[in-house]
Amino acid sequence: MPFNPVTIRSIISMFDRENKGGVNFQEFWGVWKYVTDWQNVFRMYDRDNSGFIDRAELKQALTAFGYHLSDQFYGILIEKFDRQRRGQVAFDDFIQSCIVLQRLTDVFRRYDTDQDGWIQISYEQYLCMIFNVM
Repeated sequence: MPFNPVTIRSIISMFDRENKGGVNFQEFWGVWKYVTDWQNVFRMYDRDNSGFIDRAELKQALTAFGYHLSDQFYGILIEKFDRQRRGQVAFDDFIQSCIVLQRLTDVFRRYDTDQDGWIQISYEQYLCMIFNVM
């Protein structure tokens, strides 16, 4: 399958300092290193060398990143980011899932002022949170 275009846009936007919709040669090196670093992380957690991250491997990776999520939520992540419908996540989709999770976490933390893992927000604030990540 071709590399996920959503992942490509997400990565490019991180390195596109001038908001021009692309990267120059210098910025490209940042993109290259970013993808290479993710490739090393992916290989570390793809324990069976299948080229995919299954639910257990995803849980190990995200737990190592500091996330403590329910088994049910890992199923939701797999379902959301498994474009091939194999019950596993490909490399590019693994990157995308981590980017989305980090962005949502960052937005959540802005509202979680006492850092207890709970927030109280209005429906509109919730929508703003989600649409700012999309």
